[in-house]
Amino acid sequence: MAGKNTQTDGDAPTWGIELTPEHPLEEIAELAALAETEGFDLALSSSHYFNRDPFVALSQMASATDDIRLGPGVVNPYETHPVRLAAQAATIDEVSDGRGVFGIGAGDRSALSNLGVEHDRPLRRVLETFDVARDLWAGETVSHDGTFTAKDASLNLEACELPVYVGAQGPHMLRMSAKHADGVLINAAHPRDLEWAAGQIEQGLEERPEEHGAFESLAFASVSVAAAEDEAREAARPPVAFIAGAAAEPVLERHEIDREAAEAVSDALERGELGEAFGCVTPEMIDAFCIAGTTETVAEQFEAALEFVDGIVVGSPIGPDLEDGIKRASEALERANER
Repeated sequence: MAGKNTQTDGDAPTWGIELTPEHPLEEIAELAALAETEGFDLALSSSHYFNRDPFVALSQMASATDDIRLGPGVVNPYETHPVRLAAQAATIDEVSDGRGVFGIGAGDRSALSNLGVEHDRPLRRVLETFDVARDLWAGETVSHDGTFTAKDASLNLEACELPVYVGAQGPHMLRMSAKHADGVLINAAHPRDLEWAAGQIEQGLEERPEEHGAFESLAFASVSVAAAEDEAREAARPPVAFIAGAAAEPVLERHEIDREAAEAVSDALERGELGEAFGCVTPEMIDAFCIAGTTETVAEQFEAALEFVDGIVVGSPIGPDLEDGIKRASEALERANER
């Protein structure tokens, strides 16, 4: 069994994992318990309207675990009112005996458009959401009039304090997170993207008030690990398709990915032809947008990523076999940390 040595961890990188509630929640809870056994520090439940509810998943994950930190990874402040999100996050902190974290991001524009939700002023909306949440968690009664409205709102819960992690990819959100949040979940896997993001974060940290304390930068990376490299790379196609299909032009240029190839993926996704979209994913896209391969090759890529971040969140798909992928990812992180 891989895992951290709690006697000598010291400043060891944070090990996080994303568990997507596309599977029955009993299975998600079991996977969270396995991740804890394998040495992971943080387990996030992803939030998509078409999957099971992340907070219900987190409640079951809390019952199945003892020490691992738990939170949504990540919710957006458009589908659910920010005050309600604050209450949901505080509830997870309560049922987990203080292990809650709050993962908040702007949300996926295309997914929100499916619901008829306007993606308005995302940076300001995210900042206002966790500012208000912090006041609510402290036991304050809050009135707010900005990108959303709240009047004399308060929570009927014990006061608590949750670390806020902002899901970010663009320059403004990265800088804002470094200035105001407790951590950032960088939506990237490749060292080139992480190095660029580190530069943006450094700019934000220059303006960070001292009272905000320490800041943690985590790569929220798509990872696929298996005994056979071809199996790991094949399993990476679905998440890579969604990443490549939404990638900004500067990101494609950074990795020298053909624009027409990326548009072919995007067009197929928009038509709902998922199989076609996954088939359009090129090897270059997998190299750019996922850490994929055997335990050893993934360990090498983790080591390269850790040059620019404080830890790694192992994101979807994890591997063709989830239990095996969790174990192999833990071993790869351990190897990367020993080098």
